[in-house]
Parts: sequence; structure tokens; C-alpha cells
Amino acid sequence: MKEYNPFTPSRRHMTVQDFNELTRRRPERSLVRGKKRSGGRNNQGRMTARHRGGGAKRSYRMIDFKRDKLDIPAKVAEIEYDPNRSSRIALLHYADGEKRYILAPVGLEKGMTVTSGPTVDFQPGNAMPLEKIPAGVAIHNIELTPGRGAELARAAGMQASIRATEGKYAQVRLPSGEIRMINVRCYATIGQVGNLEHMKVSLGKAGKSRYLGRRPHVRGVAMNPVDHPMGGGEGRSSGGGHPMSPWGQLAKGYRTRKKRKPSGKFIIERRKKK
Repeated sequence: MKEYNPFTPSRRHMTVQDFNELTRRRPERSLVRGKKRSGGRNNQGRMTARHRGGGAKRSYRMIDFKRDKLDIPAKVAEIEYDPNRSSRIALLHYADGEKRYILAPVGLEKGMTVTSGPTVDFQPGNAMPLEKIPAGVAIHNIELTPGRGAELARAAGMQASIRATEGKYAQVRLPSGEIRMINVRCYATIGQVGNLEHMKVSLGKAGKSRYLGRRPHVRGVAMNPVDHPMGGGEGRSSGGGHPMSPWGQLAKGYRTRKKRKPSGKFIIERRKKK
């Protein structure tokens, strides 16, 4: 981490990463696509996600979440920055000439070799089906449906582990603490997602949030009653009621997950105990 001398109030608490682990500044052009910004609006132009808009212009890096090039070794050519996610990405050069990006786990360095398949070694960056991974080994980039691509444990510092394997399903403890049954044919990557210091970054000033595309978020208790259920009150009021959204959706403790959601049968233990 890099800290600044407090020559302005915003610099006093600002911290940034030094990016020493990066080996290249510009991405692989063949794996870059344009990225359209929605500003939180849907296809009808209506705002469906508040506090979005602006921000620095970004290009999207095509990440290989499927790891479906089986038993073909790939050399780690570069470790790069990705503005679209909290983790670093690694550029792989496969033996057959193809190039792909993957999430860079802890311990993966330039020059190392990674492979995906059911018979690979247990080293960071290798991908294999859950049925071949022993209990207790740190994993990330986990599929929920075989062949669809990884959906779980993809952010910086995330890791999961297999608790047990029984029949067609493996019991996986996710970073949230939830224990979930996942098909043993689903692929996962060995190791923990890199860039562990991501959570230590302090933006330091409001402008840093604007660079990230985050617009100001006004508290409900600071509004008038016509604008928010928690608004109004004589003097400084804390709302007097249960925290909720502008449309009355309770914000703390109220379970919003559908009670009869089909995938609920695969959850053995919820992240929030009843």
C-alpha cells in the first residue's frame, strides 16, 4: 500500500496500491472489447439502479470463466490490472497458440504453467472438477452449473473449500459462510483470488467515488416525508421507524429471498443463521 503526506484534507487518509505485481500496463488487444455504460437505466430508459453514472471510461477484458481447454498447458505471460473487477488478471499463452485471460490467484507469477483438466496438480491457477478436489483445499472461480462458467468466489481475496463429497454433489463452504451443494462435475480453480490488499484501499475523497461511476447517496432521514418514508421530524431525527427503501422495502433483517425458490433445496446452511 502507498500512503500520502497530508498536504490536503482529502490526501490525509488516502491510500492506493503500488501495483508492483503488475508486469504490463496495456491489455492484450485481441481480448479487449468495448464496454457500454447504462447509468443504472434499463432498456426503457428508466432508472433501475440508483447512484450510478459518470466514471472513467473502461474497456472490457474477455475473461475465461469456463476453463474448457482441457489438458493443454498454458504459460503465464503477464499479470495485468483489470478496471472491471477487484482482482488482478493473468494472460495465458496456450501451447496451441491461443491467448486467454484468467483471474490471478495468490502465488501465480509470470513464467509459471497452468492447466485445466481432471488429472492436473493441486497448484494455484489449475482448474479441475469438484469431484477431484479433496476437502479443505482452497478453491475459487466455482461453477454452479457444469459448463456454464464460474459464478462464485471471484472477487479479490475470496476463497471457498469443499466440506464433503457425496454422490453427485459436493458440499462447498462459500466465502459468505453459506454451505451449498454443487454438482461434482462443476469446475473450480485451485487457490485463493489474489490482490488481498484490495479491502485496505481508502478512497480519501468524494472524487474517487465519481471516478468509479458512483454518484452521491443521500440518506433517507435527511429527506422530507414526501421523498422518503424515513424523512421529516422536528430537529435532528433518526427516522423513528424501521430502516427501509424509498418504496417501503425493509432494509434490515427482512428476508427477501423467495421461499419456494427451486435452488433453495441445495442450500444446507444459510450464511445468516435463523
